[in-house]
Amino acid sequence: MWLLWIGFIIIILLLLFLDLGVFNRRVHVIKAKEALLWTLFWIVLALLFDIFIYYAYKGNWFGIGLGEDHIKSGADAALKYFTGYIIEKSLSMDNIFVIAMIFSYFKIPAMYQHRVLFWGILGALILRGIMIIAGTALIHKFSWMIFVFGAFLIVTAIKMLITRHDTIEPEKNILIRAAKKIYPVTSELHGAKFFIRDGHKHSMTPLFLVLLIIESTDVLFAVDSIPAIFAVTTDPFIVFTSNVFAILGLRSLYFALAAMMEQFRYLKISLVFILAYVGVKMIFSHSYPIPTLVSLSIIAVILFVGVAASIMVGKLEKEGKHNRKKKPDIE
Repeated sequence: MWLLWIGFIIIILLLLFLDLGVFNRRVHVIKAKEALLWTLFWIVLALLFDIFIYYAYKGNWFGIGLGEDHIKSGADAALKYFTGYIIEKSLSMDNIFVIAMIFSYFKIPAMYQHRVLFWGILGALILRGIMIIAGTALIHKFSWMIFVFGAFLIVTAIKMLITRHDTIEPEKNILIRAAKKIYPVTSELHGAKFFIRDGHKHSMTPLFLVLLIIESTDVLFAVDSIPAIFAVTTDPFIVFTSNVFAILGLRSLYFALAAMMEQFRYLKISLVFILAYVGVKMIFSHSYPIPTLVSLSIIAVILFVGVAASIMVGKLEKEGKHNRKKKPDIE
């Protein structure tokens, strides 16, 4: 069983090394075409891993699926992994919008953003791994925690509906204040460096401050998204791997969609409904369990409605502007 965990982590670290050390060794601006290709690569890889999940749980490879906390059926494991992946992927959309605002606030050039997101995502994987282990342990030790997580998701959905994410206040960030007490901060960027040495002292660059803010922001988003996947399964391997693949594709998805996020105006409403639905599902999981396939269908419909409504309204607005321009002024 542990061989499966170790092997998965080694493969992920190898992929990250190839990403930064080989394919993106040279600092450059990630264009939309390149970002879309990388996004497609991570999605295909996640789907191929779902096939592995099916056969691994079906054949109990390395002892997977034999433990008390694990799924017994290969088909059930594959469906729960895919559902968890879709939930995590959809909830990461709101994270993309916040990341875009952080880069804009600190005026970080596009050519340095990939490096920040790479280390940010590496840190996010470690932090989420710790949170998943802790969350799984809590649910198994205290069965009533599933109701707490469900209520928390409903509250989060309400807060997301009424809270705006259009302001960045780095001076209130605890990590930023702590870091500034340890190291001075340079007034300007020094290429892609996080730290520089000026004489006998080390200083942080604004690029490292941005990394700290992104890391702390991801923790807040993880507090929402990880309980959401517990509504699908508490199998730690499924929870962790679906989270990992959703996060690995976040970086390329950011470069592909950051410039277009404003066009998906109703996507946030879709995420609110997804969080609320998952919260309700968790609360009634013991008395009225909802099949995973039904949940996947509901989540897919909610996402489709949000995206379709955004596209339709945007198209109508463009047509309205075009018609107003064509209409002659009447004196």
